[in-house]
Amino acid sequence: MAAARKVLALGLGLILVPGLPGPAQAQPAPPPVIAPQALAQAQALAVDAAKALAPPQARIVAEPGRLDPRLTLAPCDRVEAYLPAGVPAWGPTRVGLRCVQGRVHWRVFVPLTVRVWAPGVVSGTALPAGAQITAAQLRTGAVDWSLAGGAFADPAQLEGRVLVRPLTAGEALRPGDLQARQWFAAGDMVQVVAGGDGFSISTEAQAMSRGIEGQEVRVRTESGRVVVGRAVGDHRVALAL
Repeated sequence: MAAARKVLALGLGLILVPGLPGPAQAQPAPPPVIAPQALAQAQALAVDAAKALAPPQARIVAEPGRLDPRLTLAPCDRVEAYLPAGVPAWGPTRVGLRCVQGRVHWRVFVPLTVRVWAPGVVSGTALPAGAQITAAQLRTGAVDWSLAGGAFADPAQLEGRVLVRPLTAGEALRPGDLQARQWFAAGDMVQVVAGGDGFSISTEAQAMSRGIEGQEVRVRTESGRVVVGRAVGDHRVALAL
């Protein structure tokens, strides 16, 4: 085999020297270089945005990701961080960085993952799917509120709820782990509420279908008009204005 490799190498005009590597392999391009101060500024901005929604005693961590290695950034004397409109404050998000003092005024988005660690409800024991929860089965532990729709702060919120998947001991309970509640039946009278900037309205209506938690439902008002809302509580429907 060694002889065959030597013959092949000579035929290709290569010289193989024992102990030295063969032809150089193409290396992936390194990510663009961002000044540590600018990256720290982006992380601090993400943490501040998360604080507005975080529960008390939360420990917030912003983990930076990698920029696109195809980017080339010109040197910059002053970089400014900003939050793009509409980006989430928790979980996978991004913070903008723009060069405001330099030869070239560039703009990039730094990917970040924001973790929000705070006390939350966890299972005190392994629970099967279909189990009806009691407060005695729950305890409080450190939970990442940024995952899968958040978490719960009070075990009393979960009393009597039904699990749709099994949980291991110590696992956090998430809204998606729970069976949706039925707030009312078809034909029931419900309270329809709507609100906006500085106003609110409320009227009675008859449900035309079951009111499943968080799902849309059609109701008929006293005037005979059919409107669509969302089941939000015991015999309560919220209209989106």
